[in-house]
Amino acid sequence: MDLSVMFFGADDAGAHAAKYDDILTITRAADRLGFTAVWTPERHFQQVGQVFPNPALLSAALATVTERIHLRAGSLVLPLHHPLRVAEDWAVVDNLSHGRVGVSVATGWHSKDFVLAPDAYDDRRERAFRDLAVLRRLWAGQAVEFTDGAGERVAVTSQPRPYSAVLPLWTTTSGNPRTWEAAGRMRTNILGATIGQTREELAGKIGAYRDAYAAAPEQPGTPPRGTVTLMAHTYVGRSDEEARQRAGGPLKAYLRSYVAQTATDKGAGDQAAALSEAQLGTLTEFAFRRYLAWGSLLGSPETCRKSLADLAELGCDEVACFVDFGLGGDEVLAGLERLAELREEM
Repeated sequence: MDLSVMFFGADDAGAHAAKYDDILTITRAADRLGFTAVWTPERHFQQVGQVFPNPALLSAALATVTERIHLRAGSLVLPLHHPLRVAEDWAVVDNLSHGRVGVSVATGWHSKDFVLAPDAYDDRRERAFRDLAVLRRLWAGQAVEFTDGAGERVAVTSQPRPYSAVLPLWTTTSGNPRTWEAAGRMRTNILGATIGQTREELAGKIGAYRDAYAAAPEQPGTPPRGTVTLMAHTYVGRSDEEARQRAGGPLKAYLRSYVAQTATDKGAGDQAAALSEAQLGTLTEFAFRRYLAWGSLLGSPETCRKSLADLAELGCDEVACFVDFGLGGDEVLAGLERLAELREEM
């Protein structure tokens, strides 16, 4: 099983320069320790993920300080962007990194994000899947027709040309079974998460994805079997007690921030907004306890070894280890060192 590093943290305003320094330091360490990839998201206007407005921009910086680790968008909200611009930006990163890029396409979910493209909100799912196919064509060097400034249809080939012949693509899912099956039909890899679903639910979705992928027509450059990547909050401590003591407070604070962000989404209804502080605290504690029971890599090396073996048995090919949920930089680095040692032992 591949192990990667994922960033998606919630941060206090005003500490952004230090956050970027930490990302560079942690990524260099992950590169040295042999992790497969580093994932950076696209988020806008929220506490959660506030330092990640453009994964291509940050990946370009990471390309210049790393040698072998892959640089992936986890995720890129495709309906917010013109597919030509996506192809251009990631071709730059691909050249800077000598072919180490990958992109996971998301449909987008938070209504506030779409102040950048308000007309794309209602049909964001359809737009994302349509433009994913366009992105594949542009990356392959095909001319694609678009409307120019004079209202004419013109054929355009994106420049610069990428270093790699094929752009590795994932589809991001928050858990909707339809998205798992759509990813299979499009023959993309899939980026999901363990949180918010049971092991049995996740097993069913992975099975449906595998079936859809196997039945789908071949796409140029795609492998016969797709990659299932699952995000999991990660801190490998010296013992279960130490790991949970260090990670407990930061993770609960992160979960509270995430629920608060959901409450401001106009498309989600008002259920989350109606929660009192006491109810929010109870919900956060319940989520934390449930997550410790299954789906995280929070614990001793032995506990995390068992969790990784369980995820592999489930059909997971790669774990994107979410490390920046509130721990200090030194703690993250120490946890990665122990995780790398664990990977070598497996």
